[in-house]
Amino acid sequence: MPTVFTHAAVPLALGYCAGKERIPTPLLLAGMVASVLPDLDVMAFYLHVPYGAVLSHRGFTHSISFAAMVGLLGAALLWRRNFFNALIFLFLATVSHPILDSFNTGGLGIAFYWPLSDARYFAPWQIIQVTPLRLSSLLASKGLLVAISELLWVWLPCGVLCAAAWIRRRILTPEILSPSKELSVVSE
Repeated sequence: MPTVFTHAAVPLALGYCAGKERIPTPLLLAGMVASVLPDLDVMAFYLHVPYGAVLSHRGFTHSISFAAMVGLLGAALLWRRNFFNALIFLFLATVSHPILDSFNTGGLGIAFYWPLSDARYFAPWQIIQVTPLRLSSLLASKGLLVAISELLWVWLPCGVLCAAAWIRRRILTPEILSPSKELSVVSE
């Protein structure tokens, strides 16, 4: 699994690209929380739930249906006025977590399609180094490999996406995004 900070990179990038009008700061913060919610299932390790079970790590909390539930619940409770934007944003923030996890080098895969299937899946490429669960391992040389991997495969693409949004806003279409100016008619 990528680190907590890296999971939050996706909603940060999506929120920046969508703009504050669509994704206000409280919704952005909720999206960052939603992006790490699936990892609450690590408690299963402490409860001795067998790894690979539906209630274990990367089980139902890493499914598309869980992301949909988080999106619906969050939008219904917190953003009734802009329900659809909140629903989509919170869903994308939550589902980004298992998608990123499916690209890493450890574990048994992700239960994307639970409850329809308990099967676990990986992405075609395992390119993100799995984060060690122990802080001491994360602070050792393994942590440096994880950081480099996350910077290269998550933060860099998110940064490119944000740069493209910035260029679109500031350079390509500034007149569309700025307040409308009255046109003056010159009389002859």
